[in-house]
Amino acid sequence: MNGTIQISEAALAALIGLTAHEIPGVVGMAPANLKEGLQRVLGRAQARDGVVIVKEGAKTSADLYVVLAYGVNIPAVAKNVAERVEHVVKTQAGMELSATRVHAVGVRHV
Repeated sequence: MNGTIQISEAALAALIGLTAHEIPGVVGMAPANLKEGLQRVLGRAQARDGVVIVKEGAKTSADLYVVLAYGVNIPAVAKNVAERVEHVVKTQAGMELSATRVHAVGVRHV
């Protein structure tokens, strides 16, 4: 094969957002721009809207804005999200993230 494969930022953000949704304790994603505040928790279809991809030269990092379930251990869930996202991006997209930052922006009763 003589071509290259490029993964768009939108596709990468969707992969990351959907992965975060799978982690126990994550209720959903929050809009990354937070203009909408936390009135709206994003469902799976809008999961990529809670992810910001930052490219600096050859390095790519991700910021995830998550809403967590009330009563969970926030640091433990955030660590699980970061580890799972890094693993999925490496195995499914074939790339490594230079940083994965998980921002717990809300807590909800479920």
